[in-house]
Amino acid sequence: MAFECTVPAVPTVQEDTVAIRITRWDFPVGAVTGWHRHEWPYFVIMLVDGTLRLHDGAKVNDVPLRAGQSYMRYAGIEHDVMNGSDHPIAFIEIEVKQPGALVKTQ
Repeated sequence: MAFECTVPAVPTVQEDTVAIRITRWDFPVGAVTGWHRHEWPYFVIMLVDGTLRLHDGAKVNDVPLRAGQSYMRYAGIEHDVMNGSDHPIAFIEIEVKQPGALVKTQ
């Protein structure tokens, strides 16, 4: 189950390595990501104040967040995300593919 998508959110991959994927997500008013599943644990850092409207397949929750606020979710999460604000919002998403690959070798 997902939100009806008339305006897609815009993902811009900033880095994609064996260890991590960093994506900036820009959401015009009413934009959605579409139904998806995260294969890796991930972090989200808000770039502006806004409300994420989250659909988990059973219910919809509005989550207000402030610029700079972050949260983490585990792998396997299935959901759809909508901009629930009355203005454009954006956040950075960091997916951790292989934590061991982040160790610096000389």
